Amino acid sequence: MRQIAFVNPSYMAFRSKLVPAAEVAGGPGRKSETEGVQPNKGAPYGVILEAMLSPMGLPCQAPAWGYVAAVDLTNHQTIWKHKNGTVRDSAPVPIPLTMGVPSLGGTFITASGVSFLSATLDQYLRAYDVRNGKQLWEGRLPAGAQTTPMTYTGKDGKQYVLVVAGGHGSLGTKQGDHVIAYKRPD
Repeated sequence: MRQIAFVNPSYMAFRSKLVPAAEVAGGPGRKSETEGVQPNKGAPYGVILEAMLSPMGLPCQAPAWGYVAAVDLTNHQTIWKHKNGTVRDSAPVPIPLTMGVPSLGGTFITASGVSFLSATLDQYLRAYDVRNGKQLWEGRLPAGAQTTPMTYTGKDGKQYVLVVAGGHGSLGTKQGDHVIAYKRPD
């Protein structure tokens, strides 16, 4: 066992507002009925969750807003930490500059020491070497994937990585209904 946790810390402020249940669905200024909504079914109140963004659509604090990092579980020390993700899909000008963007979703690590993450604001699934944080691969997605990817072994005996790209209302990422599987190289 490596005794390493691969994590994706985010540094971004959100505002949560408790509102009567009748106001939760399709509130004013929302792009969709579900954007930023935590309905809390059966309760008289729901929560509207909104990222604190500037008029340009960027977080109100200076970057970096998100990282990938490895923590040694035996001594609780950070082994490495790198900025993760671009503002390509969230800024008025699509700049693929790695600034470190917030992410919402988890990771997994394969037996070979490769970790996968799809949770950033840009529409990518990325693979990292957990020993040093080097990005090994990225694949463009058709929508936001603020989810935790998974892995499985196919009937052909090959390992696959599966990701759901459905977007996220609170983060304002492109919505979709895509389920995508990638075959890992031999």
